[in-house]
Amino acid sequence: MLKINKQDALNYHSQAPAGKLEVVPTKPMSTQLDLALAYSPGVAEPCKEIAANPDDVYKYTAKGNLVAVITNGTAVLGLGNIGPAASKPVMEGKGVLFKKFAGLDCFDIEIDATDPDEFIRIVKSLEPTFGGINLEDIKAPECFRIETELRDKMNIPLMHDDQHGTAIISSAALLNALEVVAKRIDQIKMVVSGAGAAAISCLRLYVALGLNKENVVVFDKDGIINLSRTDLDPLQMQFATTRDITTLEEAMHGADVFLGLSAAKVLPAGLLLHMADSPIVFALANPEPEISYELATSTRGDLIMATGRSDHPNQVNNVLGFPYIFRGAMDVRATEINEAMKLAAVHALAQLSKEAVPEIVNKAYGDNTLAFGPTYLIPKPLDPRLITTISPAVARAAMESGVARLPISDWAAYEDQLRARMGVNQKLMNRITSAARANPKRVVFAEADNYKILKAAQILRDEGIAIPILLGPQETIETIARANSLDLEGCEIINILKQDEKRAEYAAILYEKRQRRGMTLYEGRRLMRERNYFAAMMVETGEADACITGLTKDYGKSIIPSLQVIGTEEGVRRVASMYIIQHKKGPYFFADTTVNINPTAEEMVEIIGLTARAVRFFDTEPRMAVISYSNFGSNAGPLPEKTRRATELAKARFPNLLIDGEMQANVALSPQLLQDHYGFSPLAEKGANTLIFPNVESGNIAYKVLQEIGGAEVIGPVLMGMRKPVHILQLGASVREIVNMASIAVVDAQQDGSMAL
Repeated sequence: MLKINKQDALNYHSQAPAGKLEVVPTKPMSTQLDLALAYSPGVAEPCKEIAANPDDVYKYTAKGNLVAVITNGTAVLGLGNIGPAASKPVMEGKGVLFKKFAGLDCFDIEIDATDPDEFIRIVKSLEPTFGGINLEDIKAPECFRIETELRDKMNIPLMHDDQHGTAIISSAALLNALEVVAKRIDQIKMVVSGAGAAAISCLRLYVALGLNKENVVVFDKDGIINLSRTDLDPLQMQFATTRDITTLEEAMHGADVFLGLSAAKVLPAGLLLHMADSPIVFALANPEPEISYELATSTRGDLIMATGRSDHPNQVNNVLGFPYIFRGAMDVRATEINEAMKLAAVHALAQLSKEAVPEIVNKAYGDNTLAFGPTYLIPKPLDPRLITTISPAVARAAMESGVARLPISDWAAYEDQLRARMGVNQKLMNRITSAARANPKRVVFAEADNYKILKAAQILRDEGIAIPILLGPQETIETIARANSLDLEGCEIINILKQDEKRAEYAAILYEKRQRRGMTLYEGRRLMRERNYFAAMMVETGEADACITGLTKDYGKSIIPSLQVIGTEEGVRRVASMYIIQHKKGPYFFADTTVNINPTAEEMVEIIGLTARAVRFFDTEPRMAVISYSNFGSNAGPLPEKTRRATELAKARFPNLLIDGEMQANVALSPQLLQDHYGFSPLAEKGANTLIFPNVESGNIAYKVLQEIGGAEVIGPVLMGMRKPVHILQLGASVREIVNMASIAVVDAQQDGSMAL
């Protein structure tokens, strides 16, 4: 667990500007006209439209993307009743999480009202302003009544996250833990420490999932909850036990599950020994659990444990739920967040935990062993798939349960919208991976004795994108797989040094191809001991459909074997490469970035032709700009002259291609600059989406700057002009980049040469 220095925390919050939130205009505010449109007199027009049709408030204002986080400060974290002003840093923090994880804007509202009736009245009056209400840090039992009455009185999504957030996340963890230990929820015995809002909501949701109330025993600070108690709320009393027990020790005999939502160190380690086989312990008190993780796991080796802490496995963290639940509910304009929507979130979370963990998550947590099992029951908070998993599930449940006012019909488009909200424009790659799944092909990986390649292979196999073939020593590959909890079942592993007959066959083919270019049979046999040559020959002979290499060697050394074995397609004299730049504004394409060092104008025309075809391969119509440091003759020099000549030749050779140059990169990408200064350009309407660089230095520098500091995801390099699918990774590529390149290779192979890259 991170150790937080008090002064660091105070400095973080007090440095200018104080706090953690600010309001940022979403429309231009730089001219008198802008101000007149934003306020008087222009603002009157949307006001009149909303007065005539109240639902237009979602069309003309930010209401549909605006959540209120509201509290009265009566139960703040572990600090208790510290009042509304002292709760404000927490509420601001909650607002930051809404924005970061779901793209939802947020106002925090701290209300000085402890009387439930007054609090309900104030919150109800805010309905015209907000698209959703997140209640937070309100003490029990008042919180139950407050939420129930507000849900009845309001027609926007509302949830008390302290209750339902913990319930939803822990329910997903419980379902998966029970699956791991092969127990049924309707048969387990559960002991609960704590009877506050979170504990009662957890139990109610567990019952909806099948838990038998007769098998539950609940304790609070005053002892066991049974029918003799007269000091409790009816919601708490519904879990009163009729069993003849009085102590926690008695209750723990034979218990399958312990749920703690109470206080630190209330569970003695010895009581774990009384539990049933393969016990499940959810010790969720924060910051210190009911029993420490180290003590619990050392006491029972067969125990599965979850806590609320980030420094141990299975952190039950509400951020896994509330941003995405509100996102889905508000996107269909649900009138409430009902039980069906909560259960949909539970099942979506539980299912996501069973899927292969993205490399970006492994990197974030420094753990390559994350896989469904005792120490990975629920996803990690930084998993980018949460928004596209939970929000659609909640939205569907809202529609199916009849509380959605704006149904979704195109779910693929909705997922694209969710990614775009988070600055993750995966629309292009979604199409590629969907196409790959429809007809997966055999992809041979030449460098399979590498964790990244093996992790990518598992993902490709699990998601049905490709059929991986792994070249490398089997023992080494299996050792790496075991050390990183990778499952490679179904992936063929080939140690080429044990393939004497196949190497001899391949060497003969290579000798025949290259004998008039200085290669001897002996040299061919020697080269077939190199995996890049062997992999290329597998593709050439049809024993694989595509080849991926280049992770551990520089580009030039990686590409030579494929050029010698497979060669370029007919009519192509030189290959080229292209990077795809995934930006929130859409995809951009950069060429040539790795192969041709300083092409002539005539060679640039070949690159332009290959690139135009490749961009169309990705379902995008190219709008091409030939880049220079000059705009249409504004500067003299060999480079502007070369790019100007290349543009002229390309226009003559490809008369239907939208292309212009020479021009500077910022001009090419800005329709406004083009319209203001170069309105004659055919790119003036929309600007360029494809940049042709005059040499490899400029292209290589441009994409690497964008990758590192420009906030863009880079895919590639996509190799263009080969006779069969071969793609060379950039040195040190991530697992995600390997998966992307393999997906492209599969779709490339599906074309049977008709649209080969």
